[in-house]
Amino acid sequence: MSNSVHVYDARADHATITAESPLAYSFQRSGMPAPGEESRAVIGERAFLGHLILRGGAIVLDEALREVLGIGLPGRPNSLTVDTDGQRSVQWLSPDEWLLIVPGDETFGLETRLRAHLGGAHVAIVDVSAGQTLIELTGEAAHEVLMKSTVYDVDPNAFTVGKGVTTLFAKTSVILRRPSESRWELIVRRSFADYVYRWLLDAGEEYGIGVARESRHESQ
Repeated sequence: MSNSVHVYDARADHATITAESPLAYSFQRSGMPAPGEESRAVIGERAFLGHLILRGGAIVLDEALREVLGIGLPGRPNSLTVDTDGQRSVQWLSPDEWLLIVPGDETFGLETRLRAHLGGAHVAIVDVSAGQTLIELTGEAAHEVLMKSTVYDVDPNAFTVGKGVTTLFAKTSVILRRPSESRWELIVRRSFADYVYRWLLDAGEEYGIGVARESRHESQ
């Protein structure tokens, strides 16, 4: 009986590997219409971010996050907390589950520090970064594109800044959130990213929708 074990490096040398975002194929196949003066909606992908699912007691996780990251858990359901520069966020998903998003190069170190701080606490931290991506939607007609895509009430007066929900989008599910006045975010499973991208292009055609080459966002 062989005792050999296969060991896989989950953090391989990035210099030798060309990474592609979940929408790389979509950009090639469906195109990237450049935003113009008539564009009232703009899509942008924020790829290669760190996505960590946190599960456990709110008190112990909140304490750990404040100590390690400087931000705490959101104070109420269906909401998110964003740090001062808009680069890191924590979103309530269910009574004992939160989604933490940080810059990709911080993911491993942050997870390591959180685990060290939490010690033997009854919690779970799962890195799901490779399984989903974040698509931004901006522009004055952004919520109109969303109204054509989801049954959830996305009127800006009802879906206020700081709100985030898991909901049906076309024929898939997404995490829909509004971190600032002018920006909406859709967190999509990798396997549905192409479908959501093509849906947005179609739904936004009447608004002259364009695609930002490099998605950037403001912190307000």
